[in-house]
Amino acid sequence: MSLWDWTLDLYARDGVPEATLSLQDEHGQNTSYLLWAIWAEGPSAAALAEAVVVAKAWDAKVLMPIREVRRALKPAFPPVDDSAREGLRQDVKAAELRAERVLMETLEVLAPAASGGHPALESLRAAAAAWGSPADDEGLARLARALV
Repeated sequence: MSLWDWTLDLYARDGVPEATLSLQDEHGQNTSYLLWAIWAEGPSAAALAEAVVVAKAWDAKVLMPIREVRRALKPAFPPVDDSAREGLRQDVKAAELRAERVLMETLEVLAPAASGGHPALESLRAAAAAWGSPADDEGLARLARALV
């Protein structure tokens, strides 16, 4: 199963969206990168390092600007018509999801599914450490528990 399809299945589970968004918004982690690390069952240190470079650059140049626009379009923006604003926000949201998919497809090439053989929490901890900014260990554990 592709990383993207696996992620779509995963997001249908209770607690997964909340856990990933908390790690993203409160702890500066990249959701696509973390999910890839779980899917690959703990990629090698070299693959993690390469993925960090790719994901951080993609975050800075593509994902963050799109996300910022999507969030800016959420509240009313007088005198812009609400339905027009919301339609544009939905278009931007679709672009943000497409950007996340492109990143995941890129990461998928760096380490295939189940290549590392490590449990989810161990994979998350290694990925968060390689990311370089501290992640909430309870947040990582919450995401790992939501997978079962």
